[in-house]
Amino acid sequence: MTDDKKPAWKTQRHGSGNVQGRFSKSKGKPAPRRPGLPPEGPVLLYGLHTVEAAFANKDRKRLKLYATENAKNRLQERGVVIDVPVEDKRPKELDRMVTKDAVHQGMILEADPLPAYGAENLKGARLILALDQVTDPHNVGAILRSAVALDADAVVTTERHAPEEGPVLAKSASGALDMIKHVRVKNMARFITEMKEQGFGCIALDSDGPASLEDTDFTEKTVLVLGSEGKGVRQGVREACGLLARLDMPGEIRSLNVSNAAVLSLYVARQKMGL
Repeated sequence: MTDDKKPAWKTQRHGSGNVQGRFSKSKGKPAPRRPGLPPEGPVLLYGLHTVEAAFANKDRKRLKLYATENAKNRLQERGVVIDVPVEDKRPKELDRMVTKDAVHQGMILEADPLPAYGAENLKGARLILALDQVTDPHNVGAILRSAVALDADAVVTTERHAPEEGPVLAKSASGALDMIKHVRVKNMARFITEMKEQGFGCIALDSDGPASLEDTDFTEKTVLVLGSEGKGVRQGVREACGLLARLDMPGEIRSLNVSNAAVLSLYVARQKMGL
């Protein structure tokens, strides 16, 4: 289906260079923004894995697909049922809809943000990964992907000092954003306290932890907490967890990027919990 009308999307660039992919009702006026929460208006998702996962997610409301003929064929070959209007686009037209060097692979999906999941959506969870003010969307996207690969039940971030859902986060997650619950909380320390009341053991990763993660006792339900690079897990959140553990590195480099620390921590947790 081809729609010759001018698309309603408006690309907005911020200081970081990230495309927010949000819509604005009035020209020249940015759409409202709530840090850490889903955008107020539709987002633009691009790339094969990201778009494919969005079509497979029953919680994702899809609005319109902008794509080349080849891209539509690739989606259909992978069994994707395109259930939204399609506007045919040339690659250069798609280039203008996203930031420079964004790899859209011939397809951009206009969709509503995912629901803002909360702690009430974690019933039945056993392994949760919480990120205390990790702000880089590329790191959070990579962590979402690792969490899906290691079958975690959810990734939790703070509402502030965390990336909002958008094309950069979605592309970095390579589809994982639509495969796992991304829970946003106002106060991480309060969230940890609530999880402990529900029987979760909460472990904060800290380089000064008294024992390695491998030598730490795990409960049947666990929340792993990682902090931002440099600052680490904040003191109030560490105190709420009550249990600190470290990742021991045998090599000359003693610390890991937060996304690498996340995947290693999840792997150790699964081994210790018998998952």
